[in-house]
Amino acid sequence: MSRNAGSDVKAAYLFIAPAMIGFFVFVGYPLVRSFYLALTKYNGLTDPVFVGLGNFRRLFTTDPAFWPALRATGYLVVLYVPLSLILGLALAMFCNQRFAGVRVVRTLAYLPVVLPAIATITLWKFMLDPQVGLLNTVLDRVGLPQSLWLQSPKMAMPSVVLVMLWGVGGTMIIFLAALQSVPTELYEAARVDGAGPWAVFFRITLPMISPIVLLQVILQTTAALQTFNQPKILTGGGPGFSTNVLMLSIYNNGFPSLGRIPQLGYASAQVWVLFMIIIAVIALTAKFSSLWTYSDSTSD
Repeated sequence: MSRNAGSDVKAAYLFIAPAMIGFFVFVGYPLVRSFYLALTKYNGLTDPVFVGLGNFRRLFTTDPAFWPALRATGYLVVLYVPLSLILGLALAMFCNQRFAGVRVVRTLAYLPVVLPAIATITLWKFMLDPQVGLLNTVLDRVGLPQSLWLQSPKMAMPSVVLVMLWGVGGTMIIFLAALQSVPTELYEAARVDGAGPWAVFFRITLPMISPIVLLQVILQTTAALQTFNQPKILTGGGPGFSTNVLMLSIYNNGFPSLGRIPQLGYASAQVWVLFMIIIAVIALTAKFSSLWTYSDSTSD
């Protein structure tokens, strides 16, 4: 190796050192530490006591809240991910048109993403109040039946998903960038052939942006699996266990209300179960991605 090449290698290591140190301190060490704590009985006040797989055994066999939390998380994912993709893509296609004020519309669609999350969720909680909330007032004015929203076991999770969809502007922006990368020549050729709007969408637009759709499926699914703010602020996990998602259950075990003993070891075991679920979802999505994503092999 020449002297210049050796200097370049040293410079490369020097440049990536801060990032690597940050990764090991803020990601690597917490990851290893949480796995160790998952194998212990630990309350944060006394020394951890090694219990092996005891926390995981308790989680799957005796914890009455774990399976309802898993069902609530699955329900949220099934409800939220398709709706966020459809709504985000519809908004992106609308904002991809040429009309006066399109930039204002794009800004308004993205605005909820940059607003303080806690403030907007709290505002939605007021709007969903069954007695004085805006939504029930509007339903009453137009003659439609009112709802208990967050106080109803059946409507609580759809209400949480409704609030989550308030931030769909982030999904819209990514879809909008993908739509603008589709070659216009394809649309012009389709118009010459007399293709209708639905044919253009399913035979040109959707195949061309399918890699981005795959990315969005992974992003939205992992985000939904880690949902915390909305159920915590809106319902606190209720009524019953209807919105007690896995992240909320982890929080309640690790940082319980005053008077209860923290179960940090048990909460760490729950974290690792959630982590493995996310890894499995990403792996399965990536494995079957070739079945429904378009790839231009001629460019290779």
